[in-house]
Amino acid sequence: MNDQQFSDKTIKPTDRSGFRQHVATCDIGFKPGASLESPNSTAPAISQIANTESCESRIPYNQSSILVVDDESPIRLLIGSTLERWGYQVHLASSGNQAKEMIDRDTFDLVLTDVMMQDGDGLTLLDWVRTKQPGLPVVMVSSASDIGMAIDSMHRGACDYLLKPFDHRKLFETIRRALDQRLGMLKAREYQLKLKQELRIRTDMLRWAVEDLQRTHDLMLLTLSDALDLRDSETEGHSKRVTAYSIALARALKISPLEIKVLAQGALLHDVGKIAVPDAILRKPGRLSIEEQDIMRTHCVRGHEMLRKIPFLADASEIVLAHHERFDGTGYPHGLRGSKIPLGARIFAVADSLDAITSDRPYHKARTFAAAREEIQTGAGAQFDPEVVVAFTKIACDVWPQLRAETICEERDHTVLREILSNLPDLSGLQDLIAMSFSDAQEPAIH
Repeated sequence: MNDQQFSDKTIKPTDRSGFRQHVATCDIGFKPGASLESPNSTAPAISQIANTESCESRIPYNQSSILVVDDESPIRLLIGSTLERWGYQVHLASSGNQAKEMIDRDTFDLVLTDVMMQDGDGLTLLDWVRTKQPGLPVVMVSSASDIGMAIDSMHRGACDYLLKPFDHRKLFETIRRALDQRLGMLKAREYQLKLKQELRIRTDMLRWAVEDLQRTHDLMLLTLSDALDLRDSETEGHSKRVTAYSIALARALKISPLEIKVLAQGALLHDVGKIAVPDAILRKPGRLSIEEQDIMRTHCVRGHEMLRKIPFLADASEIVLAHHERFDGTGYPHGLRGSKIPLGARIFAVADSLDAITSDRPYHKARTFAAAREEIQTGAGAQFDPEVVVAFTKIACDVWPQLRAETICEERDHTVLREILSNLPDLSGLQDLIAMSFSDAQEPAIH
């Protein structure tokens, strides 16, 4: 009987007597007296062992595929036929190289390999299996009772070690342990996969909840901003315009998305402190008196006091506090100079002046964006941060009027605004809401 006949399931009961006689002439193999299926053996018949309820509940015999590797044909066939009678699907290889080819081609649940073979030892095959298929258990078999080799094979990843000669029970128990180990590993892997899927689902749910909460926060900011602009009819739409201008400048300066979000929040709410300013001063036509200017200037501190108590607006409150500081230190409320002024406030100062110059105010008529550009350049180093001014001048002059038009028109295609607000993945909704406030669109798609 050759290996091909065995693989093709051609072993018949009539073959066993001749086969037993052949095995009896071998020097190694099963222990003498250990019958293949003898009911008279002092040990329980192997068919009884394999069919016990406890074993059947632990091992899916008709599904387990075992590769037996041994360069001695009698031993290879003996082990193979025994495993097949126990219900396993058995495949035979006469060398380590043939075993590698079969493992690359087919799927196995266990490899049972001899340690010493003509084309290389089983430890080499073990190392190869551990590299190619770390989850495939390998049982080492050898006639050399070398405890050092056994320890070495276990350290290198073998799941067990068999010394020839061995009896049926020893072989059966070793196979069972190895397959139980693989089954446990597969179940653990499946459980881990389910945990990962559950974690992914729960993470998505948490992310959606956070985004929904953030959207609620942003809607609150926009509503408050709209309320402030409505109270001051002379600057209606001002908060949205300076927010768009500030974001454009921030992107030109390549600051982080998180910093841009804080800047956008501060720009939207920069005048929130004007809630405390009397209408007689806030809505007064013409220039304010010195006393009225002093009262008006308190809105920076009042706005900061209001927002700093709200955790998600604490950083934005610093922009609100410093949005009237000047780069040369002559601003208010604290006379901060240079880099001591928050970057967001330095960016906002340019955006705020740009809108003030190009909008009608009680004390002057709107001027062109070209004129505003020249005036802002003149103020570099005094009122404005020179680096911010340089970034401002690098932006095409026609961008600003387009942004302004998009904040007040009814059209839905906010081309420039979408480009300015794009590529900010960490903004979690604020960019969409800013765009939404510029038109009647309920769900603007910003790409």
